[in-house]
Amino acid sequence: MRTKMIGLALIVAVLVGGFGWHAVDVAATNKFPYQAKVGTAVLNIRSEPSLQASVVGQLKSGDVVTVTEEDDDGWVQVKRNKLSGYAAGYLLNKSSGGQAASSAPTGGKVGTSPGSLAVVTADSLRIRSGPGTGYKTIGSLKQGDQVTVTGSQSDWLKIRTPGQVNGWVSKDYVDKGEVQVQHASSGTGIRGKLIVVDAGHGGSDPGMIGTTYETKEKTLTLSTAEYLRQELQRLGAKVIMTRTTDVKPELSERVQVSESNRADAFVSIHYNSSVKQTSGTLTFFYSDKKDRPLASAIESQLDRSGIGLRSNGLSFGDLYVLRENDTVATLVELGFLSNAKDESIVRGSSYQRNAAAAIARGVADYFN
Repeated sequence: MRTKMIGLALIVAVLVGGFGWHAVDVAATNKFPYQAKVGTAVLNIRSEPSLQASVVGQLKSGDVVTVTEEDDDGWVQVKRNKLSGYAAGYLLNKSSGGQAASSAPTGGKVGTSPGSLAVVTADSLRIRSGPGTGYKTIGSLKQGDQVTVTGSQSDWLKIRTPGQVNGWVSKDYVDKGEVQVQHASSGTGIRGKLIVVDAGHGGSDPGMIGTTYETKEKTLTLSTAEYLRQELQRLGAKVIMTRTTDVKPELSERVQVSESNRADAFVSIHYNSSVKQTSGTLTFFYSDKKDRPLASAIESQLDRSGIGLRSNGLSFGDLYVLRENDTVATLVELGFLSNAKDESIVRGSSYQRNAAAAIARGVADYFN
């Protein structure tokens, strides 16, 4: 599926009034980098500082980004987690400092011994490379995120995130976390769940055709979907496929399979394309509340499982099989057929099996 399908049109709006957002960690500065908050419903992030440039991802209102530079035309270069690109600067609200918070420091009691849990109380909290504001920012957390404490120094905690990011945060903006039972991806929570596996394209629609080996996307999606079916069934799930042969169900038919069977989750398999030499996987969601937790669980497994291609993280996708689906749904792009290296890797059955296994573990994590 081509990346030009990712984006919505850039919403152009003049923002009036303040958002009541104040910094909590460092003094105000006009120097780069600085943090800013998205002030429009949907913000397109583009590959270049131009409205004609391709959309590489989207952010929603309230998301916090790091701004690294700004040009004379008002375009800013931004980064949030693994997403980076350019955005219209007037659609962002600049922070006067390090973290965004809706309240004063909580000063909650939090365990400092290794293995203790802590939960973020600020709207947004920077993760730094060392115990102080002079160290560079290497990530961020949002309110409610839970982390594991691995050490402490003065007013700073050394932490590890669920995504395996290691760094330091201020004690002032975390509180004692709740003890949670950790489940291995044994399939206990997924057992008996009905999962719809959708192999993208098919029949008269080949999807993307590889630029080096002329690999047809429809062939890869079907074989990968079959591997995913096997993995999910091994974990105890029930599986329905939207297609098992070289046919092309309409998009509405794919959604109907999910809804008519009252499925517990819908996973659509695709391979990507770009005019640039982009590489790696990308996991899409439509509804932040309904779909994002499933997409996040799958992306986390793809990211840390060493399948052979790096994860490009999560992205909002205004895609029919997600948008029109009442079932929890995600769409996973498993590599770029426009990239010779990616195409060479994804053609192999070992890659497809490993990717399918990672997706299945992600689905199990979601239900656990």
